[in-house]
Amino acid sequence: MSINPFDLKSALLAKHAQHVVLVHFPIALFISSFVFDLLAIWRGSRSLARAAYYNLIGAAITAVATVATGVLAWQLQLEGERLRGNLRLHLGLGASAAILIWTLAWWRTRQERTDSSSLATGYWALSFIAVLVVALTGHLGGILSGVEVAN
Repeated sequence: MSINPFDLKSALLAKHAQHVVLVHFPIALFISSFVFDLLAIWRGSRSLARAAYYNLIGAAITAVATVATGVLAWQLQLEGERLRGNLRLHLGLGASAAILIWTLAWWRTRQERTDSSSLATGYWALSFIAVLVVALTGHLGGILSGVEVAN
């Protein structure tokens, strides 16, 4: 059975399609935020730091929708079956990534209110860990979706 790629109804109402589409937003926004922060330090630019802040807030907001659609996909696609192996690892990493992004957004919002121009070393350490967790989660999601092939 062939599916028409231009059939919006099928694409939007597929049991797992929303998660597969939405997942790219928090990944891109968060990594962009990290890169903008690095550029802001290198260039000494307050504008790049603001761009980093707003990208981080966007990542935090879209992370909620991504986790929600991931859980929905689990419930609809697998009918709530107990997760094992890579699926359970993906769920744990995804939830951890969302928590890390929200923690960083909270930390950054507090820092923005104090009008401090430099980020703490702890913030950078947690950001680096979050980048690794986000990347690993995305890589594993790619394997699970069939986009990437596991060796």
